[in-house]
Amino acid sequence: MPDFILFALLVGYGVAVMSGPLGSFAVWRRMAYFGDTLAHSALMGVAIGLLLSININLAITLCCLSLALVLVVLQNNREIATDTLLGILSHSTLAMGLIAVSLFGDGRIDLYAYLFGDLLAASMEDVITIAITGLIVIPIVIALWRPLLAITVHEELARVEGIKVTFVRTCLMLLMALVIAVAMKVVGVLLITALLIIPAAASRRLSHTPEQMAVMASVLGCIAVTGGLGLSYLIDTPAGPSIVLCCSVIFCLSLLKPQPVST
Repeated sequence: MPDFILFALLVGYGVAVMSGPLGSFAVWRRMAYFGDTLAHSALMGVAIGLLLSININLAITLCCLSLALVLVVLQNNREIATDTLLGILSHSTLAMGLIAVSLFGDGRIDLYAYLFGDLLAASMEDVITIAITGLIVIPIVIALWRPLLAITVHEELARVEGIKVTFVRTCLMLLMALVIAVAMKVVGVLLITALLIIPAAASRRLSHTPEQMAVMASVLGCIAVTGGLGLSYLIDTPAGPSIVLCCSVIFCLSLLKPQPVST
């Protein structure tokens, strides 16, 4: 197996494993647009990295984490609906990022790679970055699993039971922001939400418990990564869109499973 395929598989699997449980919570809590907003803000991180002459990946991560915290604060403002707020921030940050990159990029940035991913260019450094991120994200998700389930089922009841709802919700948003920031290498800004949401949506129809759904989402994500990279290698298609296409096929296949009829 060529090294670039091996590195791409390892990076893709790492992102899929992290995306499984986080994507499940995104589906349960109807936070798909939240992930889209964070993904769009990543381009603003590219622009900030260029302007301040700092590592672009670090700038993207800091930008996504900062926007997640801003969203936590703004969601407490009941005057603006959450979906409206996310729509405004999503398109505003994407537009600002595109304009800033066009003005200050000076040919140093492959915008296509950031928009649609460049997984086949993954290196050992990327593998290590994904592994470190996984060692941070997965243990935190496991530690907060029950509180996260509690606030997902009923926030007010969870608060009465003594769970720090705001803290747990903020942790979830920060973890999603971190995964989105590092996963841009896999499928790019415009497609990362698909990898986060589609496997989780497919696994929802194939699972009977929250834990099963989270694990199944990671497994389906790994299958999509394998299929997408195989498709890209065989017929020379872009890796990121190929992975998302495989995710979509898996979701369509999951629809074939008959659902039990309630009586």
